[in-house]
Amino acid sequence: MSDKQKTLKQEFTLKGKGLHTGKEVVMTIKPAPVNTGFIFVRVDLEGQPTIEADATYVTSTERGTVLEKKGVKIHTCEHVLAALTGMDLDNAYIEMDSSEPPIMDGSSKFFVEAIEKAGVVEQEANREYFTIKEIISYTDPETGSEITAIPSDHFEVATMVDFGTKVLGTQNATMKSIQDFKSDFANARTFSFLHELETLLDSGLIKGGDINNAIVYVDKELSPNTLDKLKVVFNQPEVSVRPNGILDNVTLYYPNEAARHKLLDVIGDLTLVGVRLKAKIIATKPGHHCNTQFAKKLNKLYKLFKRKNIPEIDLQKEPVYDIKDIMRMLPHRPPFLLVDKIMEVDDKHIIGVKNVTINEPFFVGHFPNEPVMPGVLQIEAMAQTGGIFVLENVDDPQNYSTYLIKLDNVKHKRKVIPGDTLIFKIDLLEPIRRGIVHMQGYGYCNGHMVVEAEMMAQVAKTKEEKE
Repeated sequence: MSDKQKTLKQEFTLKGKGLHTGKEVVMTIKPAPVNTGFIFVRVDLEGQPTIEADATYVTSTERGTVLEKKGVKIHTCEHVLAALTGMDLDNAYIEMDSSEPPIMDGSSKFFVEAIEKAGVVEQEANREYFTIKEIISYTDPETGSEITAIPSDHFEVATMVDFGTKVLGTQNATMKSIQDFKSDFANARTFSFLHELETLLDSGLIKGGDINNAIVYVDKELSPNTLDKLKVVFNQPEVSVRPNGILDNVTLYYPNEAARHKLLDVIGDLTLVGVRLKAKIIATKPGHHCNTQFAKKLNKLYKLFKRKNIPEIDLQKEPVYDIKDIMRMLPHRPPFLLVDKIMEVDDKHIIGVKNVTINEPFFVGHFPNEPVMPGVLQIEAMAQTGGIFVLENVDDPQNYSTYLIKLDNVKHKRKVIPGDTLIFKIDLLEPIRRGIVHMQGYGYCNGHMVVEAEMMAQVAKTKEEKE
């Protein structure tokens, strides 16, 4: 699967009613530039206000996820967002002339089919991922709903539903890959229990309900009064119960269609994290409140992660440059060679690694009873990484040296001790001119920034020795 961002090849329009508002809506989904994400646009309001698909804007989860920004609302956004994520898109504008997308058949099927018809195109920028490296959970104490993210090298979801009713029982659904969404989950329809349906009708919700867009599980006796109400809301002369305990308005696509729809909802709600996840999501009795609270938690963790600017690298993979390559490029030699390998490099940044061991000679005298790597050597290691960044573009790097000429904004935030692995990320701040290099360096250890400095260096050709 490509790691490039994707958007629509062309726009498309769908029309229908909102499930809860009952209002007619025209929804047009359009291509969007890289790093846009998914943005709802209320074209019916003055100034066409926008609401980003971001968990921070969730204000209500009663029978659907509601986003609100500056008084402008989007109701029941999860089915559209599930379709966009499920079809491997990253960027799109979702224009609507009402507050709620069309419910269609209560699933993501029609959105998915429209996306497939419109086409999907790759964009220039790479995707960003939030790689879950430790177990993260959220539990709703009132409902017992729980959702957990555990480490995985790709996005997968498992759901279990149990409402304590005989008619539905316990159901499970698992999506091993987002590529399975279209074929196995997109057409799973929303559902409700009969007792909930009565409450929703009395509350003035599901105004857009009809005979084709919801599965109704009959968990109580169907009284004549309730039957009359259902005939009106479904606009049908007769309504009855099938042997499997659902109203005769629809036929199930899958025995576990309820669990599959809950999985669809999880995907839609977790789209609000705002970044693609590399994690296995396990949702037990999921609901929109639990889903979106978890999305808010992940959203905060990701923003904190971004502020730390911690590079995501696999220390087990083959390095771009190993120690032999580094020694061919730098004049430094042990014990003053302080970079072990280079994991990533391009024209704007480089990532290097230093494994700190107790055998380092400086530990002999630097707090021998509580060894700490000297801060100046951390800076030196960072500078050596920057030197490789510069010299890797030179044909004969062995004939050049890089000299530090200025340091600014040096900050040491945490101790570095034996057993730590230092990861250095050096960013080029401006183009190299006349051999002068202006760089920003960061050092990370155990998921935290430990050192940073703005560095200026000069690249000079080594003077040849006279014979």
